[in-house]
Amino acid sequence: MIECIVQNARDAKDAEKLGVTRLELVSAIELGGLTPTYGTFKSVIDSVHIPVQVMIRPHDYGFIYNQADKEVMKKDISLLHEMGHHRIVIGALNEDKTIDTDFLDDLFREFPELNVTFHRAFDEVGDQIEAYQTLSAYRKNIKRILTSGGEDNCAAGVDSLRQLVQLQHKLQGPKVLAGSGLNVDNIQTLHKTIQADEYHFGSGVRRKQSFEESIDRDKIKRIINILR
Repeated sequence: MIECIVQNARDAKDAEKLGVTRLELVSAIELGGLTPTYGTFKSVIDSVHIPVQVMIRPHDYGFIYNQADKEVMKKDISLLHEMGHHRIVIGALNEDKTIDTDFLDDLFREFPELNVTFHRAFDEVGDQIEAYQTLSAYRKNIKRILTSGGEDNCAAGVDSLRQLVQLQHKLQGPKVLAGSGLNVDNIQTLHKTIQADEYHFGSGVRRKQSFEESIDRDKIKRIINILR
């Protein structure tokens, strides 16, 4: 599974044509990715046939949300729900940097059909093994966890990622979606160690390594060939 970050329908259609198998739709990628507008996610969802995970993140200052933040997030999810779309990217932590299970419980009671990527809030927890075990209890809804192994990028977190993939197989829990810093030059070496089923690409598949540029056909083709 090759997932690619997109910010609009043009990007989404290009990615699908090039062989990307799932999309993460965000706005404000320079802030780490925020919730896109209704118009954006409707145009993207209507323009492609591959799965689209929509970022639900109301601001860029941390992953500890107050009640007002959570209500905003639930309203955005409700808009998607009304469209019959249940795929989201979300993450929330407590003050002590553990998983906010109260919010997850509330969310899945209200929206039981959600298909969730728990995003890189996971990289800020104090104990990733414990956090993975916590999230495994929500495997009905949390299908994957986007992580770089608690480090800035996958190259630095490669050993932790390998351990998480092993834990995934042991617990039959959410897929480990390795992401951050992946590109055509390092994916082969990293995959040999990590052995994940899914990889998440951002600027590494763009021309000039920039989100201001289009997705690079040759890079996607080479990555597909490597992972196959």
